[in-house]
Parts: sequence; C-alpha cells; structure tokens
Amino acid sequence: MNRALVVFAFLACGLVGVATPAPAPAQATSDPAPASDNGLPEVVKVRNYLPHMTRPEVEDLLTRSDMVLIPVASLEQHGTHLPIGTDYLNGLQQAKLIGQRADILVAPIMMPGQSPYHMEFAGTVTLPSELIQEVFVEAAKSLMQHGFKRFLFLNAHGGNRAITGFIVDRINQETEGIALDLGTVTGPFMDRTTTPGTASAGPPVLDRHGGTPETSRALYLIPELVDLEAAYAAELTLPPHMEAMLPEVVAGDPTALAVFLAEGLKDEATGKGTSAREMSTTGVWGVRDPAEATRERGRVGVEASVNAAVAFIARWNELRPPGTGR
Repeated sequence: MNRALVVFAFLACGLVGVATPAPAPAQATSDPAPASDNGLPEVVKVRNYLPHMTRPEVEDLLTRSDMVLIPVASLEQHGTHLPIGTDYLNGLQQAKLIGQRADILVAPIMMPGQSPYHMEFAGTVTLPSELIQEVFVEAAKSLMQHGFKRFLFLNAHGGNRAITGFIVDRINQETEGIALDLGTVTGPFMDRTTTPGTASAGPPVLDRHGGTPETSRALYLIPELVDLEAAYAAELTLPPHMEAMLPEVVAGDPTALAVFLAEGLKDEATGKGTSAREMSTTGVWGVRDPAEATRERGRVGVEASVNAAVAFIARWNELRPPGTGR
C-alpha cells in the first residue's frame, strides 16, 4: 500500500497533458493572468479537467454531477513515428472531449500502465498490475471523500484490459462508489454506419499496435506529435504457428483472434518469443505502412466513440440521477 501511494504521488505531479481548446470557465476574472513568456507553449484551460480546475470549480461541478471519467493508459514505444505517450495522450484527449459534452469530471491519475513486452524498446515504462490497480482504487476513494460517486474508466491500452476490469470490480465490491468500464458499455450506443469510414484501404492485413488505426486517431487528437515522415512498414517475424493462423485472424475469425492475442505481445521473460522486439523491426505490430493513416479516419473513429460515451452517460443519468442512492 505505501509503495503504491508513493508512486501515485510521484506520477500525479506531472499530469498536465496536451491542452484541448474548450469553452471559457464559468468564473471569469476581472484581472486575467498575463500570457506565458517562459518559452513553453501556452496552456489552454480545459473545462472539467481536474488538473486545470480550482477547488471552487470542483465544488461547482459537484452540484451538477457526481461522475468521474478516468483514463487508464500507458507509456510505451509506438514505433518510429508516434510518441511514447500515445496511449495516454489519445485516451486523455478523448476523455476531455467527452467531458465537454457530458459535463463530468475528467481526472487523469497516472501515465504508465502494464507494458512489459515493449521494454526492449527505449522509453517504455511499465508497472506491476497489482500496483496499477491499487493506485486507481485509492485515487477513486479520494474522490469519493469529496462527493463523487460514479466512475467510468476509459482504457486506452489493450494490455490494461484485465487490470481495468479488476479496478472496476474492486470499487464496486469494496467501496461506496459505482464503477464501469466505458469500453464494455458503449457498444449499444455506437453508430455502426461510421464503420466503413474507419477502414483502411487495401486487403485486410495485421495492423495493430502503432499501425494505421492508432496513427489515424493520433493524427486527429495529437497531430503535433505525429511524425509521418519517420514512419515505414515493419518487418514481422511471428512464431510459425502464429504465422499459420494469421489469415484467419485478419479475416475476422473471433476464435483465431482470441488465441492469437493470448500468445502475442508478451514479455520476453515468458519465453513465447512474442515480445515487440522479437516480432517487429520497428515496434509496430502490423505490416501496413503507418504513413497510410489519415486524420479523417481518426476523426470518424473518435467521434463515434465520443458520441457513444455521451449517449451512455445520458442514459445512466436517467436510470440513476446524480445524488440518488445512499
């Protein structure tokens, strides 16, 4: 417990993130602070984004909502063209967009996640699963003391899927809070007509970590940090039995995909031969050139996800209005 709290305190100090322009805060000041002249980019205040808020602004939000949206992300290599913080930044920016429309608190807790299979590439930071879930549960308990009751976790890194589920279950089983994994509840609210717009050109191929889907989202959410000129197709080396099942995986066979992902992208120490470095020359897990990504594809995908999240939150508020229950 003490170790988790120490790490939480250390990591939380750096959570500024990439600013997203947003409506001006409700409380206007008569004597605004001067623009920054320290040589760093200007920080644009984002409504409902906890690191930017004052205590009175948090108290004001609590009169309207008891809901918190918390990204769960990672700091890990994303090839030669995307930043180490891609998962964190993409998830955070999407959470900010949801927070503007749904009027809920957006509270990033920490940047790293569980990414041991990327550790052979420089810049990756990984934490044990037990430590990650302990930090998020303790952070949620802190927000409960201030009056927040409901928690949505936006998992922005596939390697955190089981951890996110455990965080949600612990909050529901051990605390007064009510928690849900956003990714598991928005399906019925997704606009399936947008699916064709999110597809890439050409025949289906393996195109996952750091590939065109993730790069397209980054081009829409954090374009300043994407270097497409540095992108090039990876050369992959899969274990023979995984190579053999790949056609069924890319064809959409759900069983083949489940078996493939159970073994693929695992820590070098497991001996499976499927760490990022063991399978990919660039760290991208896919054969399509990431430079084929487009901002429009990213926009369509992000907007579909944001719309679905906002619709779910509205429905949750109908079923359980803020302030109801014990």
